Amino acid sequence: MQRLNSKLPGANLLFQASVSFFGLALVILLAINPQVSPEALAWRKPVVGSAFAAVCALGMVAALFPGRCSEVFTGNMKRRSAGPQVSHATASSLRGHHPECSHYSGHVFTVGRKVFCATCSGLFLGAVISLLGVGAYFFANWQIRQNALPALAVGVAGVALGLLQSSLPIQKGAMRLFTGAFFVAGAFLILSGIEELTHNVSMDFFVVALSVFWLMTKISFSKWDHNRICLRCTSETCDFKRDS
Repeated sequence: MQRLNSKLPGANLLFQASVSFFGLALVILLAINPQVSPEALAWRKPVVGSAFAAVCALGMVAALFPGRCSEVFTGNMKRRSAGPQVSHATASSLRGHHPECSHYSGHVFTVGRKVFCATCSGLFLGAVISLLGVGAYFFANWQIRQNALPALAVGVAGVALGLLQSSLPIQKGAMRLFTGAFFVAGAFLILSGIEELTHNVSMDFFVVALSVFWLMTKISFSKWDHNRICLRCTSETCDFKRDS
């Protein structure tokens, strides 16, 4: 029973996932039938764009320092979740901040002799793409107009795919890289679509806040997935230990 419980998300993660997907559904409803008044504020787009650029920077920091960001965002999961947690005993056997283990082969990719985390690299790439989009749309007056709703729909698909990535049947490094990049770019597409459809600063900042929460949820999903992989491992020679 303990091993079964370790494979199930904890209450905190289930709450984060519920709020995240409810936020996605709410964004769709508000885009189809916005119940807000447009605001002709000259500062709206630059301020909103700057706020989302800060979120992208946060995502890039999370990608460069995944261990520390995981502790910040999900540090309470160890105390709240029902199952045992995995603690990394040594850093010498880490590759792309993952254990040097066949179970994690789909979590990393290699360039030359360097090993990188596929998901973190995807988040970083998506943040770079989104920053370029922020510059074009929020500061250079790039217009999407009639493409706003399709852009938002693609963005919702990207965020949903990024959140569900751990449960996808394909667990290859290339897929993780793609879903990580699509996740961040999707958040930008949602924001630009909402801005184009509503021209309302409150709606814009609602999406920016949701983007932060989506990032936190994705990090929580990643930590849960790593714990699940290690807890079902039967190796007697692994350098990593389980704490009950």
